[in-house]
This record gives sequence, structure tokens and C-alpha cells, in this order.
Amino acid sequence: MRGQLVDAGPGAVREQDGTTGPEPDLTHHGDAEVGAGLVDLAVNVRRDPMPDWLADPLVAALGELAAYPDPGPARAAVAARHGRPPEEVLLTAGAAEGFVLLARTLSDVRRPVVVHPQFTEPEAALRAAGHRVERVLLDPADGFRLDPARVPDDADLVMVGNPTNPTSVLHPAADLAALARPGRILVVDEAFADTVPGEPESLAGRPELPGLVVVRSLTKTWGLAGLRIGYLLAPPELVARLAATQPLWAVSTPALAAAAACATPAAVAAERAFADRLAADRDHLVARLSALPGVRVAGRPASSFVLIQLAGAAEVRERLRERGWAVRRGDTFPGLGPDWLRLAVRDPATTDAFTRTLAEILEA
Repeated sequence: MRGQLVDAGPGAVREQDGTTGPEPDLTHHGDAEVGAGLVDLAVNVRRDPMPDWLADPLVAALGELAAYPDPGPARAAVAARHGRPPEEVLLTAGAAEGFVLLARTLSDVRRPVVVHPQFTEPEAALRAAGHRVERVLLDPADGFRLDPARVPDDADLVMVGNPTNPTSVLHPAADLAALARPGRILVVDEAFADTVPGEPESLAGRPELPGLVVVRSLTKTWGLAGLRIGYLLAPPELVARLAATQPLWAVSTPALAAAAACATPAAVAAERAFADRLAADRDHLVARLSALPGVRVAGRPASSFVLIQLAGAAEVRERLRERGWAVRRGDTFPGLGPDWLRLAVRDPATTDAFTRTLAEILEA
């Protein structure tokens, strides 16, 4: 089975054969799974201690709160990191604000398409802004790989993640670039791009691609989810339109300080060292999971999380909670169902303890 195109209307999804099914909860996120006393494998945010090069600017920014935020220096720092002019950068209150700004600003798009399974906020933002969204559902039998030919030729807005949450699939840059064309806005969610050593498939350095918007987050690798800081890279005229939609002073002074700090060469080097360690930790998790009977790891995971399929996953998730583990349910992602779970990559000791518990639950 190849990727399937469906029409996401209010309350239901119409499949190609005309049948309907219940809508997944697009507003459900991993933080809803976490609770007191639970080991968190549900949220894809790194929880290591904050390095001094990041903590010091944040603390210093607290002494500047009487002044209105000035995004100029942080915007210039992010632009320099990606080798682009500041006019092609818009700083946002997390990547999620970028999706909301796009949905509200691009009110004239006629056929928006979202490639799923992926992070649900892009579609949720489009639907909240009144757009009727179509979905391209990728096939687990193909490892959730993207075939550019599955996207309708007349789609004038296409949204896709890379690497994709929750599948952890890294799509080739050439396949994504093939989706760019005049008259179309192509939005690539690269919130987890910095979890891939060297970012080989990133399009952040491809401003020549027509209509390309790259959305990035700084909250995952550096544990800044509560600070809300991200940015997008886009053609200057589109950045100007999005900025006109954005509320005044949308990004706080501490968040701007974090953006500037995370764009320095030292920060980028630290980020890449973390990506290398993450790859080893992920390989360890995949090996342990693959040894469990009845557990299938989806595709070739490339990011800080792994998607697995197993019969009775909903019940297994509840048994894991009873044993002290929080994992992310998969049935709220379009294209998945009740037999899927997403697991954050943690250190080998945590992985070993988790997989022992999972093995005991499965044996029981």
C-alpha cells in the first residue's frame, strides 16, 4: 500500500473509498502522559543540566526585563549560523507559533496538504484558521518513507516534518526539494534536525528553493520547552508578511538571549557532539526493543525518539504507567492507531531498565 490521500474535514476523515472514521485528537501532546513519580519517555525534550554558556546569558537577561525585547541581535546570530541574511529569519515563541503564523497569514491558499504521520500542530493550526486540510498518509509497510509523487500537483501549501515526529524517519533532502515549485509554499518542520549528526538532509541552507519555509526549534536539544523559542527561515517577503501577523514583542528577552547563545559556533559544536551521543543511545534502544517478541520498530529511526508497534499497545501503556513509566500513545497521530507507541531515547541504563519492565509486561 502506498501513501494515501484523505480529506480532513470537520470531525471525521473521509477515506478514498468514501468511508469515515473518528478524528484523532490533534491537541494531545506528550506532556499529558507525564505524571508524578513517572520516568518520562513521552516527551522528546533533553533533560541534561544546562551548560554555562546558555545559563549565563539567560540569568543576565533577567536584569534587562524593564526594557522591551530587541530581536535584532538574536536574529542576526541565527542568520549567521545558517549563512542567510537577517531578513530571511523570523524568531518565534517556539516552533508552534510559526505554524500558527503561517496558517493565519496564508489565508489565500486553496489546497493545503499535510504529510502524516507527523507533529499535529501544523494541521491543528490550519484547521483553527479555517482551512480545509488534506492529508497524505504514509505507509508503515514502506517505513513511512515519502514519495513526492503522492503530493497533489496543485497543492499550494505542503507541510512535512524532517526528521518526522513521531516516526523518526529522516527523508532525503532531494525528495523534499522535489516538492518545491513556484506558486507553492513548502513548509519543512526541522524541529529535530539538530538531533541528526551533521544535519545532512536539512534544507536550512537552500534559500534558492522557491517558497521554502524551514521551521526550527531550540527547545528540544537544550531543554527550553518552557522558554518558548524557535524560528523560521523563509523568503524575505514572506517573513515580512508573517511578522505583520505576529503580536508585538512575541519573543521575550530571555528567549532572545537563548537564541543568540544557541547560534554560536561553540553551541553548534556542542549540539553536534550531543547528536553523536544520541545516535549511540538510540542504537542501544533499538537493539533492546528489537530483541523483544511482538515489538516492531518502525523504519530506521534517526532522531531522539523511536516509534514501535505492538498488539495491545494501549493496555501496555497503562501497565507501564503502573510500573512507573510514561510513554507517548500513537493513536492521536493521523495515520497511526492504537497499536503504536513513541519512546524518547534516554541513556543506556534507563533504556535497560525500561526494556526489562516492558519484557515482563509482555510476558505476563
